[in-house]
Amino acid sequence: MHRAGTIDPGRVIDWGRTAEDYAQHRAGPPASFFQRLLDLGVGLPGQRILDLATGTGALARSFAAQGCRVAGTDIAAGQIDMARRLADAQGLQVDFRVAAAEQVVFPAASFDVATANQCWLYFDVARTLQALRAQLVPRGLLVIGHFSWLPREDPIARASEELVLQFNPAWRGADWSGAVPELPGWPDQGVRVRSRFVYDEPVGFTRDGWRGRMRACRGVGATLTAAEVADFDQAHAQLLDRIAPARFFIPHRIDAHLFELA
Repeated sequence: MHRAGTIDPGRVIDWGRTAEDYAQHRAGPPASFFQRLLDLGVGLPGQRILDLATGTGALARSFAAQGCRVAGTDIAAGQIDMARRLADAQGLQVDFRVAAAEQVVFPAASFDVATANQCWLYFDVARTLQALRAQLVPRGLLVIGHFSWLPREDPIARASEELVLQFNPAWRGADWSGAVPELPGWPDQGVRVRSRFVYDEPVGFTRDGWRGRMRACRGVGATLTAAEVADFDQAHAQLLDRIAPARFFIPHRIDAHLFELA
């Protein structure tokens, strides 16, 4: 959970409330993302990886399936519970713990790499980097990634966002331009960019699948009451019946920065 007003003014964000939809409809980045990281030396068998704000463990479980030794932390207990259930169902060993990214949870030099996908905006940067230096090996790597639809390029995504704003005007996640900066928007914190990539990939959905994906977004399932989520979902179903075919693709932009911590 996050304090009211820190991201979307006046709203408290609790990802645990959307764990079911998150697990089913937010499977994480596509296989191409992990292959690109592997080409850059992240995700190698035996590599020790800490996944921050792991959610339902999409990245953590993917890395574990590649033979990495993985731990994942998240502040939402409901998300961690779901992550454990999904890892157990897949027969994967991941050390999931309830903790904030800013906390030091593991001993010194426990990890070679830390990952933070679609979550860095929620963290206190200085405190998180301090905690990572306490848990990573010297000159360890930090991977910050995103996997985001492009509303300015797709009418279905744009119309869905407009509906979210009708139910939650405080939501600040709408109308992303698609711009990915070369450098992070935070001041120098003793890190250097070792590599980065940006590319687009279409992601296929059914109407029901896209409804689930939107329910699992911050502006809906993690913020609204259960009754409000149900009302939004009903309105969204009616909208999609009017504007969307039974199956369609939404363009997504995928990016990652690989940082070396001094």
